[in-house]
Amino acid sequence: MKVMQLVPAMEQGGVERGVTEMNRAFAAHGWENVVVSAGGRLAETIVADGGRHVTLDVKSKNPLTYFARTHRLRALLDAERPDAVCAHSRVPAWLFAGAARRGARMPWITFAHGANSISPYSRIMTRGDLTVTPSRYIADYLKAAYGIAEEKLRVIPRAIERDRFNTAALDADFIAAKRGEWRVNGRKVVMGVGRITQLKGYDILVQALAMLPQDYMLVIVGEAEELRRDVEDDLRRLVAELGLGGRVVFAGHQQKVAECLSIASVVVSSNVKKAEAFGRSMAEALAMDRPVVAKAFGGALDIIEPGRNGEFVVDGTPDEFASAIAKAATAGYSGIRDAALDKFSFDRMVAASLAVYEEVVASASSTAGGRRL
Repeated sequence: MKVMQLVPAMEQGGVERGVTEMNRAFAAHGWENVVVSAGGRLAETIVADGGRHVTLDVKSKNPLTYFARTHRLRALLDAERPDAVCAHSRVPAWLFAGAARRGARMPWITFAHGANSISPYSRIMTRGDLTVTPSRYIADYLKAAYGIAEEKLRVIPRAIERDRFNTAALDADFIAAKRGEWRVNGRKVVMGVGRITQLKGYDILVQALAMLPQDYMLVIVGEAEELRRDVEDDLRRLVAELGLGGRVVFAGHQQKVAECLSIASVVVSSNVKKAEAFGRSMAEALAMDRPVVAKAFGGALDIIEPGRNGEFVVDGTPDEFASAIAKAATAGYSGIRDAALDKFSFDRMVAASLAVYEEVVASASSTAGGRRL
């Protein structure tokens, strides 16, 4: 089996992490995987793990270059002849739709990672032969917004790599170095994980920190994309205005996420505007035996069990977050890791994902010459 993944870029984030994980799974099963993106630091990981990466601009939203890029993608499809294609975002999906009209039909899957704004532009994420979502929340959202049939949907929760997020096999030297660098020894560490964007709500988290005792520190693991540096600049100004310069660490991009999570006392998803489709960092925090605080909506509803592995906030105000963080950081929950590993099994995710590709290829073979977009 030869598959192709279309991803805007391979820099950082949950989507990119999922693509690298499945790349390893494809290689382990003897499948050939070609990842097509505008490039990024994770492209080397794809190659190192047994896949191939092709640099092609499937990220830009510039309509003036759309037809030229669909032509280049069509040429790549003709050269590679994948058995199935998976589009992981709207721009790649539209480019594939344009490229598909220029040649023989190929089975394809759309992976709707989030609840995009309802529009004809976003509808493309329901146009695959099958549409995969990471949570029931996103599946129901697509059904309500576009009337997509249930039989076209496949819900595959993101998973936790047991070996990678193993509390007994961490890089102790890295952890010790980061504890010293971040000056968090003897402190309660509140951690936010993910790229710095307005939607992440890090400003609310900073305000919540100001309401917590002095022994609480905030570590933000992630960075802003080049075109969103203003968001990080504004966040740093807020930290200064609130006099929190000694209590907030901008850790930037980190490869060793498990080690970083192990330093946390509590991990917080401070997004209150647009629900997480799944919430990978929340699940991974649980795998590292760390409680999680988040707003009670979206993918968080499938992950957090209040009083057992974390706490919910309702409105998402800074004072709500401060109260929930203090509760979670001192609650002493038990069995967090074992329950998370059972619920978000990596082997289960891989098996379900491979089955989707096999299903769409088998369906295309049985209905050769089937519908086009």
